[in-house]
Amino acid sequence: MRLSELKYKEVINECTCKKLGYIMDVNFNQTTGQICEVIIPEGCKGFNFFSKDGEYIIPYKCIRQIGPDIVLVEVDEKAVLKG
Repeated sequence: MRLSELKYKEVINECTCKKLGYIMDVNFNQTTGQICEVIIPEGCKGFNFFSKDGEYIIPYKCIRQIGPDIVLVEVDEKAVLKG
C-alpha cells in the first residue's frame, strides 16, 4: 500500500468508536524503511488539514486493522495527543 492510499482512510479508535481523522503523515525508521508512527491532526474534519490544534501520534503497533475505507487503532487518546 502506498502512503497516498493510506491518507484517504479515516482512522477510528476501536476503544471509544471515535473518529480521530485522516492520516496526514508518517514517521518511519530510516534504516529499515518501516513505519513507526502515523500522525493525525486533532480536530480534523474531512480533509481540512489547516485546523490543527494538536496531533495524535499513534505508534504503528497500535494499528489493529487496515480496511478498504478505515484504519482501526486501539489507543488511549490522551496518551497519544501531542501539541
